[in-house]
Amino acid sequence: MKLIIPMAGMGKRMRPHTLTTPKPLIKVAGKSIVNWLIEDIAAVCGDEIDEIGFVVGHFGEAVEKELIQIAESVGAKGKIFYQETAEGTGHAILCARECLKGEVIVAFADTLFRTNFNLDKTKDGVIWVHKVDNPSSFGVVKYDANNIITDFVEKPTEFVSDLAIIGIYYFKSGE
Repeated sequence: MKLIIPMAGMGKRMRPHTLTTPKPLIKVAGKSIVNWLIEDIAAVCGDEIDEIGFVVGHFGEAVEKELIQIAESVGAKGKIFYQETAEGTGHAILCARECLKGEVIVAFADTLFRTNFNLDKTKDGVIWVHKVDNPSSFGVVKYDANNIITDFVEKPTEFVSDLAIIGIYYFKSGE
């Protein structure tokens, strides 16, 4: 299993904290956000994560070294990829294209979650969602009677669903 973590954003909404520390490396209960994320995904996916691709801006050598150490702490090889220009999430994932082989999880670096399920790898893809009170503030999924996603709606003005996309995706085949 491979994991891609886009984290090249500036973290502007968390200033002044992010003036000196990239948002995913801010500590929460003694560990960085990205460290919690990786540990929680490793617990949910049920397979060993063998490679983690971190898509970064230019955070510096010390940050990159810390990211590699976090990957190694779960038995994975860490790789650093650079997103030179901010062209969105899809572009960030493409920057780590060499990790898009076999089973892949893409997880936004600022996502903290708790769950009690195991990943169903019989599916071609899985999107983590969470029920929210105010779906107009989020991207949400529409789904049919079989819980198959039929559409995505960004910040709906009329109710279509209360299942917000939390920023973690599984692909049976990254290719």
